[in-house]
Amino acid sequence: MMEIKICGLSTVESLALCAELAVDHVGFVFFPPSPRAVTPEQAGALCAAAPAGPRRVGLFVDADDALLDATLAAAPLDMLQLHGTESPERCAAIRARFGLPVMKAIGIGTAEDFAQLDAYAPVVDRFLLDAKPAPGAALPGGNAHPFEWALLAGRAIPRPWLLAGGLTPANVSKAIQVSGAPGVDVSSGVEESRGVKSLSRIREFVTAARQTDES
Repeated sequence: MMEIKICGLSTVESLALCAELAVDHVGFVFFPPSPRAVTPEQAGALCAAAPAGPRRVGLFVDADDALLDATLAAAPLDMLQLHGTESPERCAAIRARFGLPVMKAIGIGTAEDFAQLDAYAPVVDRFLLDAKPAPGAALPGGNAHPFEWALLAGRAIPRPWLLAGGLTPANVSKAIQVSGAPGVDVSSGVEESRGVKSLSRIREFVTAARQTDES
């Protein structure tokens, strides 16, 4: 069954909807430059108020141990998503220290970018294959832009993975069909304005992604 992750959540209502829709993962952003950022205390309060169900993923960008310690003390996360320039060695150290699964985001622009997966595969549990940010971009990740999904067609990825980057309710079905992705991750594609999630778009995205299970 298609795995679905909704990232950048910041309200009880959006988390409750994800639980109702049986979304697999919900993401909290712990990177202050992002318009979707929450504090560890805010995330902890959201987790306490929202229904259980989806796995809670914390998105970090080149975070030090102090930030990870403080966040995990306040918020019960199930997985750590590393979305910066973390080396394989840093990923391994985080995984060992905190005892949680690690998902490493890898920016994809060309076929050559897949070469780095081999170095990370032994030390992470999952990959998030995202659009490669433009040089000088203020934020990591796809920034609402997709990459060429056909680059993934038929390609063996050495860990479970999710597709990200520019996905929306309108294009997620095609993205899955072209790439063969076993799961998808969305953030800006289900927003009504920058950083503000739309409950109707979340529902539309989940419905569209799950239609591929039936085809």
